Amino acid sequence: MGRYKKLTILHSNDMHGDFTAEKLDEKLTGGVSMLSGYVDKVRREEKNTLYCIAGDMFRGSIIDTEYKGLSTIEIMNALAPDVVTIGNHETDYGIGHLLFLEKCAKFPIINANLYIKSNFARLFQPYLIKEIDGMKILFIGVLTEEVMNQTKKEDIIGSFVDIHEAAREVGRICNAYHATDIDLTVLLTHIGFEEDKRLAAELDPAWGVDIIIGGHSHTFIEQPEIVNGIAIVQAGTGTDQIGRFDIEVDTYNNCIESYEWKAVPIAEGCPRDADIENIINGYKAQTDKKYGRPITRFKRELTHPARNMETELGGLVADIIKESLGVDIALFGSGSIRRTRMGPMVVYQDFIECFAYDDPQYMLTVTGAQLKRMLMFMLRDETWQGDHCEFYQLSKGLKVVYDKAKREMLEFTFEGEAIADDRLLRVCIQKFHYLNFDEFFGVPLAEVAANKKPVVVSTSTNDILEEYFMAHQQLDRQLDGRLTLI
Repeated sequence: MGRYKKLTILHSNDMHGDFTAEKLDEKLTGGVSMLSGYVDKVRREEKNTLYCIAGDMFRGSIIDTEYKGLSTIEIMNALAPDVVTIGNHETDYGIGHLLFLEKCAKFPIINANLYIKSNFARLFQPYLIKEIDGMKILFIGVLTEEVMNQTKKEDIIGSFVDIHEAAREVGRICNAYHATDIDLTVLLTHIGFEEDKRLAAELDPAWGVDIIIGGHSHTFIEQPEIVNGIAIVQAGTGTDQIGRFDIEVDTYNNCIESYEWKAVPIAEGCPRDADIENIINGYKAQTDKKYGRPITRFKRELTHPARNMETELGGLVADIIKESLGVDIALFGSGSIRRTRMGPMVVYQDFIECFAYDDPQYMLTVTGAQLKRMLMFMLRDETWQGDHCEFYQLSKGLKVVYDKAKREMLEFTFEGEAIADDRLLRVCIQKFHYLNFDEFFGVPLAEVAANKKPVVVSTSTNDILEEYFMAHQQLDRQLDGRLTLI
């Protein structure tokens, strides 16, 4: 048996139901058919190939939403990854439904740090030792509390709360299984690229972690980030590209001798998988009938290019919530808008894919001082440093001018007047943000609730938006500087 062996690891993350190819510059790009074709091609060409997915297979397409992930599991079964870890959106349909979907999966799903609070029993297999050509590869799945906010309504479910605890859990698993002659250790994480770097810095080199394959922050990279001797990678989002490691493994010393990594575009020229296309087309035929009806027509295409800025589409939605519910201010989560552009023609499928999370709306009464603290927290340094921070689209009437260099709010007005600290304002937010209020706004919910008891003013955000869209044609929204960043 030779000392050095070649291993190829392919990896995806944050696929979000991105099943079908799209046209870019008149050429097809992405889609699970060509992704599967490329994976199968590499499996034929390279003797030792493993394919893994670092979370968020679910949510983002009408096919996934309509079948509550069952369609995704069937498509992923055909794609046949060797190992998968869960992401935050795997919990969107509820923990119970996720455990049901796991039973439908024909591939292993791993996670080391989700457990039942009453008896600390893990919900998933925490690790997988994959044996290939005499090599043993240890995969460990990690998801931290920061991206588990959806589970706040699942009272019986818990998770470790920070990177330090996650690192300790990795250490326990590595200590327990090094004796089985592990050749390579890979963390499959879904915590974001910046958190991956923090996690790597916490890991003891003696634990032997070689690679972190991550997700959640949708980060596109050109080369791996090296922290504490660990190569950290991520493959953006969707199916437009796939990450590829070609590794020379030293099986005597159980370590990487050398490696090359690259992001491979999934585009025309990749083989296509006819079996997967048939599965997708079967689902698509059903959803096209149901979701092809027109909702409205905008005056022009409206955009939502980034979360941490004022956007045309975000401003329109915040204004609709404010007007429909008769509140002073609507704060609409940027991450609740799942498309970067919409219109001019908007059909029901566009609407559902863009507004995938149909939450109730909560009204809170906040003071001017509390609102300023909430917005200052939203605008903190981490928001601009690549961290996956919550950000909000502001409704008309509220104006904020913020100096990023000075960390100072230069203007804070409502309907043209400076907002006094003791002024009371009625503010609407979605239930997801209400359940995570302390973490997302940096102000204790109990402090705000002391002003006046929060109330549910609508049981469905999508009902509000759909009704407004159907009643109004030629909607438009120009950026007006309600959130100005200097």
